[in-house]
Amino acid sequence: MATRQNPAAGGQQENVHEQGPLRALLASTAGRVLTAIAAALLLATVVAMVAMWPSKDKTEPSQALGGKTVAAEVQSTSLTPCGPAGQRCRELTARVSEGPDKGDIAVLTLGPEEATQSVDPGATIRVSTDSSAPTGAAKYGFVDVDRRTPLILLVIAFAIIGVVVARRQGFFAVIGLLCSVALITTFLVPAILAGEPPVLVSVVAGMAVMFITLGLTYGLSAQSLAAATGIGICLLLATLLGSLALDSAQLDGRGGEYFQVLSQANVAGISLQGIVLAGMVIGALGVLTDTAVTQASAVMAVRRSNPTLGVRELYHEGFTVGRDHLAATIHTLVMAYVGTLLPLLLVLEAADVGISDALNGQLLAEPLVATIIGSIALMASVPLTTALTAVLAVRVPAEALAGGHEHAH
Repeated sequence: MATRQNPAAGGQQENVHEQGPLRALLASTAGRVLTAIAAALLLATVVAMVAMWPSKDKTEPSQALGGKTVAAEVQSTSLTPCGPAGQRCRELTARVSEGPDKGDIAVLTLGPEEATQSVDPGATIRVSTDSSAPTGAAKYGFVDVDRRTPLILLVIAFAIIGVVVARRQGFFAVIGLLCSVALITTFLVPAILAGEPPVLVSVVAGMAVMFITLGLTYGLSAQSLAAATGIGICLLLATLLGSLALDSAQLDGRGGEYFQVLSQANVAGISLQGIVLAGMVIGALGVLTDTAVTQASAVMAVRRSNPTLGVRELYHEGFTVGRDHLAATIHTLVMAYVGTLLPLLLVLEAADVGISDALNGQLLAEPLVATIIGSIALMASVPLTTALTAVLAVRVPAEALAGGHEHAH
């Protein structure tokens, strides 16, 4: 049976074939320390989630975005005179197809022809209902076209392609994504609406999403432990820098498009600046996870290919890989924000607003700060995660550095 000499373990003989990656990791002092740090972060995350888990939404239902809706099938469409002379408005006749009032006929006026979407007979739409409407008043209101089916099919196609291309890893990645979305919708959003501090909630939710993603996709390994520690530190750094940046730039969240909606939903007591900062933290999480895991895996791969390298050499080789990846990731982050702001950029250009005036307004200043803070956190994650992994890699047995896909779930 093969054995090897482990210099880091004081010259003790170790059984290579009987020790799995996890046992080998825990057999070293460095591995136990990093595991303890990650476990402490996980425990703190779980405790904070339990303490802040919302028992009940304190907000009153708002009709700002149309409220609850039911499906209806369009029977006919027409253009009717309305408003100024010559103006025509779209009018629909639809049959309610679900709910207690199924079968009701609703006559809906959408608005001026040039400002509303064309809807063909046979299309499914969503309508709001007002059961308290007096006799003769409009009981139904047009909300939007029903596009739930194509969206669901698109999600299913995404999941299938992910599993086919990445196989087992793709399957766990999809499961992790679904769990993360569920966590955001069942914890993060309700907790903020229930009055919990948005920044604290976002950090805790971000840490929980990180552990779910790393656990399902990469398992418990040296790579995932190093990545988790690096991500946790960088999330806290992004939170601190984001808070300082918002305060210094006097960005209070009131320039956002949803300020009026939140006010109508009776959640005006919530810190809008906190919500902006929470969005920055969650927005940076995805690219942070990708970058940290890539760095940890790169360092481990270099260590496996050349076990004689020390911390300094491992750091240099890993950082070289990360530097190239970092430039592309920052570009991706910036383009993602620019893409979401494209309609606003078009409006500003059409209004002949100068670049300095445009950036001075909260509508552009907030995403600009978010982009910069996210990029700073990214740049910090590369050297930090690389250094953590390099220190760990030279102090644990070689069998603890199994490839990122060689773990068990």
